[in-house]
Amino acid sequence: MMKIKKAFRILIAVLIIISNISCDQITKNIVRQKIEYKTQINVISNNVILTKVENTGAFLSLGDSISRPVYKLIMILLPLILLGYALFYLMKRDNLSAILIVGISFLIGGGLGNIIDRILYGSVTDFLYFDFVLFHTGIVNMADISVTIGFFIILYGFYVSHRELNIKKIE
Repeated sequence: MMKIKKAFRILIAVLIIISNISCDQITKNIVRQKIEYKTQINVISNNVILTKVENTGAFLSLGDSISRPVYKLIMILLPLILLGYALFYLMKRDNLSAILIVGISFLIGGGLGNIIDRILYGSVTDFLYFDFVLFHTGIVNMADISVTIGFFIILYGFYVSHRELNIKKIE
């Protein structure tokens, strides 16, 4: 029974990872083919805008001016090692909650989506800008959104498990 449960858990994780990578790569390919650089297309008024930029750095272009060997180390190799460890952790831990499995899978899928771009193109294609008056983003892509969603799901998962522990202590 335990092996079936583990196999199902791994299958779900792999499907989530592949779905995140696929969504990211498909949307980036469409943007690369259909949108000219720095063209702005208002999708929802001025709140959601499509525009194509190539980001040679990381979050908000941090590290975009580093040398190529250092770039490969910091932007490709180290993230691959960290994501590899996250995948190993996901596959080996039997006591992870469903919410943590989903969160870690989103994080891995999004991270791999951007690493694929860095390996194939030397930069990451970003194309979505959100402006919600009090909150606005830089220009991001679906991989960035996956990583962000994964991060918040993981935080929520830790909050729920911590809360459950505190409730058990009270009882």
